[in-house]
Amino acid sequence: MTAPAPLMSLVWTDHVTGRQGFLVVDRLVRGVASGGLRMRPGCTLEEVAGLARGMTMKEALHYNPEGRYVPLGGAKGGLDCDPRAPEAYGLLVRYLRAMRPYIESFWATGEDLGLTQDLVDRAAAEAGLVSSVQAVYPLLDDETAARKRLADAFAVEVDGVGLDELAGGCGVAESVLAALDRASVPYTGTRVAVQGLGTMGGATARFLVRAGLTVVAVADIKGTIANPAGLDVEALLAARDAYGTVDRRVLRRGDRELPGEAWLSAEAEVLVPAAVSYAIDTTDQEAIGARWIVEAANMPVLPEAEALLAARGVTVLPDVVVNSGTNAWWWWTLFGDIGADAEEAFAYIRRSMRALVDLMLDRAEADGTTPRAAAHALVTDRLPVIAERFGWYR
Repeated sequence: MTAPAPLMSLVWTDHVTGRQGFLVVDRLVRGVASGGLRMRPGCTLEEVAGLARGMTMKEALHYNPEGRYVPLGGAKGGLDCDPRAPEAYGLLVRYLRAMRPYIESFWATGEDLGLTQDLVDRAAAEAGLVSSVQAVYPLLDDETAARKRLADAFAVEVDGVGLDELAGGCGVAESVLAALDRASVPYTGTRVAVQGLGTMGGATARFLVRAGLTVVAVADIKGTIANPAGLDVEALLAARDAYGTVDRRVLRRGDRELPGEAWLSAEAEVLVPAAVSYAIDTTDQEAIGARWIVEAANMPVLPEAEALLAARGVTVLPDVVVNSGTNAWWWWTLFGDIGADAEEAFAYIRRSMRALVDLMLDRAEADGTTPRAAAHALVTDRLPVIAERFGWYR
């Protein structure tokens, strides 16, 4: 799919720190676009534009004519700052205050890399916003009931972890399981390496272990923790800080500390990059011996690296499908396709993600192409249908 120029690109400079922030609206559907806000050092307008295009695809891929949730357009925000920096929160508040007209009228946003939803909500309130997703409210049949349903869903915990923190990982894990099932590969004995043990990576690891897979390596900002016999994922999750960094004091005998890039060459069938964009380049891909790379992060595999991986039989399941469960869960809940119940949410996510992964892989096989190209083809098919029914601006 050849992407048109985005509807809007905006560069903002903070008058206090001189740091830059970005907003890209790829397109609007029914006058609204959806996409999170990330904060990381080195964030660029080009990166945010790519993420906004990805959001348009994620929304379109989850279009279900029988559902209450109707896809929105795609957008994304970004801040060039280390979220650990002392000035990070003040920067976030000032950015949201500057973006307030857009958030009030057509940009529904939330947490992304480097930010939690609690932090976004607190900063949004300080910036004078009703909610980070208030642009969607006019599209709801019963705003009061919908807002209560979403608030109730955010209050649900499973084993001490918020449902909102688990929804995306449930979708990533189901994508892995769908790929294994198609290849008739048993879960038991299948090894996984995960880069990033934050919200998405941590939840993915938890669901995969509970399905019977073995996590043999995880990477965080300090390096890689590996154990060919399997890591105690629950212990690692309990010992991580707000940024997904694991306290090494919980490591067991047999756990090894390795360099940060060692997760790439782990003896594993599945790699799950769940941290930063552009994590795997043409040099990095040479170390990979896994059969599948499942993109829990946004844009972790560079296109040139993906071409080389495909040439040697490594399948990359793309982010626009794999990590789309978080965004979809928000809207399924708000629009009323599911209630504020964990089991209902997980069942809906699993069913929807498996159907989408199977559809993508069926298309890839039929067209003789990669899963990413197949996902683009599915979007190309669906966007005209969405445009004809609901209209868009681009």
